[in-house]
Amino acid sequence: MTATATHTVRTFDQVAVGDALPALSYEVTATTVVLGALASRDWRPQHHDYAFATKRNGVKDIFLNSPNQAAWLERFVTDWTGPRGRMGRLGFRMLDSIFPGDTMTFTGTVTSAESDETGCGWVGIDITVAVGDRTCTTAKARIALPSSPDDNPWSRKGENWKP
Repeated sequence: MTATATHTVRTFDQVAVGDALPALSYEVTATTVVLGALASRDWRPQHHDYAFATKRNGVKDIFLNSPNQAAWLERFVTDWTGPRGRMGRLGFRMLDSIFPGDTMTFTGTVTSAESDETGCGWVGIDITVAVGDRTCTTAKARIALPSSPDDNPWSRKGENWKP
């Protein structure tokens, strides 16, 4: 990895299938849940109203919404790639809710690494979000990484960008 200013840039040649991403753990609070819902303009009460969530929905507390989880998944990936990693695709499946008081742990493994015809390096990653031994979310991501320290996938446009 090379350093630019205060950030580390991971390049495509530094990645191999089977590599594990460093785990990310975060203790979820009610504030985490509510601010994520507000930021995504999700006004549904199960993400901010305890009584509604528990009595009407039958769950134990308010819980993370989909856009909030997507943002956390992107953070997990870009913490690993550095600022030049560019998300091409992200798909995820929520299997169980994440509540205040839970510590969510993100883990990931590189499943593919290939260059396209434009020279863009693409990395596939399988991600799991768990709370203890409970798998809450699974995801697959396709990330563009710089092919060299002076490359920047964010400058690719048109025919040179095929996520």
